[in-house]
Amino acid sequence: MLKKPILKSILLPESLIKISLYILLVAGVYSSTFTRLVAHDWAKEDYSYSYLIPFIILYLIWDKRKRLAVVESATSWKGLIFLTLGLSLFWLGELGGEYFTLYLSFWLTIVGLCWVHLGWQKLKVIAFALIIMLAMFPLPAFLYNKVSVKLQLISTQFGVGILHLTGMSAFREGNVIDLGFTQLQVVDACSGLRYVIPLMILGLLLAYFFWAAFWKRAVVFLSTVPLAIFTNAMRIAITGVLYKYWGERVAQGFFHGFSALFIFIFSFAILLVEIWALRGFRTFRSLGTLGKTNEKRVKSENLDQPQASSLKPKAQQGFRSLLQPHFIVAVILLGLTWAFSQGIEFREKIPIKKSLAQFPLQMGEWTGSRQFMEQAFVDTLDLSDYTIVDYKNAQGKAVNFYIAYYESQRKGESIHTPATCLPGGGWIFKQAGAVTVPLPGHNQDFMRVNRAFMRKSGYKQLSYYWFPQRGRILTNAYELKIFAFWDALTKHRTDGALVRLITPVYESEELEDADERLQGFVGEVVPLLAQYLPE
Repeated sequence: MLKKPILKSILLPESLIKISLYILLVAGVYSSTFTRLVAHDWAKEDYSYSYLIPFIILYLIWDKRKRLAVVESATSWKGLIFLTLGLSLFWLGELGGEYFTLYLSFWLTIVGLCWVHLGWQKLKVIAFALIIMLAMFPLPAFLYNKVSVKLQLISTQFGVGILHLTGMSAFREGNVIDLGFTQLQVVDACSGLRYVIPLMILGLLLAYFFWAAFWKRAVVFLSTVPLAIFTNAMRIAITGVLYKYWGERVAQGFFHGFSALFIFIFSFAILLVEIWALRGFRTFRSLGTLGKTNEKRVKSENLDQPQASSLKPKAQQGFRSLLQPHFIVAVILLGLTWAFSQGIEFREKIPIKKSLAQFPLQMGEWTGSRQFMEQAFVDTLDLSDYTIVDYKNAQGKAVNFYIAYYESQRKGESIHTPATCLPGGGWIFKQAGAVTVPLPGHNQDFMRVNRAFMRKSGYKQLSYYWFPQRGRILTNAYELKIFAFWDALTKHRTDGALVRLITPVYESEELEDADERLQGFVGEVVPLLAQYLPE
């Protein structure tokens, strides 16, 4: 029997003072971050499960209360490494405009504070709860877009395969399924990502409570990804079959939401059957079995731990613990971060620019006609300004010119790269990578751009795109984030743009001809961009 309840040490006045001070400081540093997290990210259907994660964390810690009571707390300077790294990432996220960096910063800060005051042995006891905490945070925007598009295409492909097995005629073009009598578009909401992540979390929890060999628990967790993709493909296929009889009602409204819930419950049942099979087909009545095996694990773990009454306390007692150097340093680091984040002027100096709506329609041998996007798409892309022009030369060869400008790329507003958008339209990348384009007659003789050769339903097209960013030409998303942080710190600017050119590869020409056409177009357009995009 434990002689010293765990709550007794936690509820001491000096402990309450420490906890209260930490809560105040952490809340001050990350208040705007968590306002965004709860009000914006968790409000999305893809991450609505996140509201449950804090309760799961509390339960996992409570489940370890007996073991925590017998493991001695020991202050450690090593925790300050995590705390310092977390606060460094706070500045990187605050200035660079990437919310995931701020979320990771918060997690490292919490881990660092726990390590400072509990020590490594006690930190290991609650390590799983801290790992689950990461599930509260959404994926970075560029990673989410890339994964979502991939899952759309995979789910669509599997869905069409299942429809073929039922005898239905279906044709896939990107994320669009043509059934003949109608077309079904597999959008972000149907990509399966909103099933993959919560099912992975559920699989991780089941594997944690499943007292078995490591490889069996790994199988349970790893099987959640293909299971989520397969069941989502089944849902798409069922929607296609029922659409024939019931119309568009099955693709939206109650049925659409209910089918999602049913698929998740079905996947959960499959995981339980999988655990039952891995246990050797023994009786598996309920999740209570998992709980009992977990109790055995706790008891076996407790046998290896010394009793609290036999431990000699190393920490200072009474209010003298408030003078511990570990505590003082941690408070100073958090306090300075809070003070500087409130006191430093972070408002961006938005440079004056010329509206892209004035971009010329006549450019050398090229004559263009301007196109427009629906406002809903402009809002979704967070565009400050844009223009789309279809140009043709004297031979009738076309180049689609698109430029999107962002006054700010901080706090979730970032460029959507064509590498994630174009495949969703059914275009298959055959050749993709960065190339060097000559700029004859200009001060800069060469410019590096992204090049992508794509096919779709017999059509071929070639695309060049690059990211003009405050006097730099960048070609990948990681460079965008790094320089956004540096320029926010040194210039108080994160504005930038995306330039994308697309030309068809005509049947009468070779790919080299399309390359030559785009390179000539680049030579014409780059000098004009300097008049519209600030350096």
